[in-house]
Amino acid sequence: MAHFPRRARFGAGIALAATAALALTGCAGGGDTPAAGSDKVDAASATAVADFGTFADLEAAAKAEGALNVIALPRDWANYGEILDLFAEKYPEITINEASPDVSSAEEIQAAETNKGLDTAPDVFDLGLAVALQNTDQFAPYKVQTFDDIPDALKEPTGLFVGDYGGYMSIGYDSSKFDAPKTLDDLLGADYKGAVAINGDPTQAGAAFAAVGLATVQSDGTLDDFQPGIDFFSELQNAGNLLKVDVTTATVASGETPVVFDWDYLNAAHQKDNENWKVVVLDGTGYAGYYNQAINIDAPHPAAARLWQEFLYSDEVQNLWLKGGARPARMEAMTDAGTIDAELAAALPEAPSDTVVPTEQQSTDAGKLLGEKWAAAVQ
Repeated sequence: MAHFPRRARFGAGIALAATAALALTGCAGGGDTPAAGSDKVDAASATAVADFGTFADLEAAAKAEGALNVIALPRDWANYGEILDLFAEKYPEITINEASPDVSSAEEIQAAETNKGLDTAPDVFDLGLAVALQNTDQFAPYKVQTFDDIPDALKEPTGLFVGDYGGYMSIGYDSSKFDAPKTLDDLLGADYKGAVAINGDPTQAGAAFAAVGLATVQSDGTLDDFQPGIDFFSELQNAGNLLKVDVTTATVASGETPVVFDWDYLNAAHQKDNENWKVVVLDGTGYAGYYNQAINIDAPHPAAARLWQEFLYSDEVQNLWLKGGARPARMEAMTDAGTIDAELAAALPEAPSDTVVPTEQQSTDAGKLLGEKWAAAVQ
């Protein structure tokens, strides 16, 4: 079993970043891939750049494959649009095939299983922690060149899956229709009838899973038992306030989902579509989380998949996560090295003084409990 965060709680003074408390055409099956500077490289078994020879050799192997299949990467999610466009500009020889941008983490894995052996299978994944932990046999281990800069608490030791960008669970709301909620209980009031949505199904989607986690710790529970969070959403359902609509940019812009539990960087992005949209991170215990990058063990373009990982953990792209309002995994190391965009870092919202991050065991247990209890709680 993969090892993940060894500590579940940290304070603002000992955060993962210095400036903020907190501080994804070739032959199917990933066969041998020729690379410059070597006779032949098995890209599908490469665990580091050294297996290709040099970084230039990795780039050459990826260009020879000519394509990269990504899935579940909405362009308005944490600045993914700019990131995808930069990769395309940097490597015009590699066609990026963007599939199903709005599917859940669980559906990414399903797509890999359904398309196994085909050149349409996803090469890479961007996953919530609970789904990543449940599917480690689907991943190929790989350590990017900047692997040592990533805090141990955010990476599986062999590089099977690695945290990349994160934030705090928040509540976004249309301030022209609602006052700012100060506590969870505010959302149970009649003013919020049919108005409160979460981003997906918590048994499948990382953001929705984290919404239940936040509700748990805001209800004086702990991440050892998500039942208080499930109970809160059951109360919200019984009050007629839970809105069962998947949140998208369009639903926020149209007013269909006027109150939304989501990551702070995703909620903040809606402000460009709705000038009245505001974001609040509740006082008290905050819930933090990172999304994880992983390579499909059956990637049809294994060299391009590895080049994509190197790209995502470069200084340039880590700063692009920051531009999207998310906290990059290498933030602390880049702050120390002076390569972080200090202006963007300073613009991040102040982090809660007390923050929880689920451990591997807590995530596993919560996923099991949600599978057993969620549907009945909100039916």
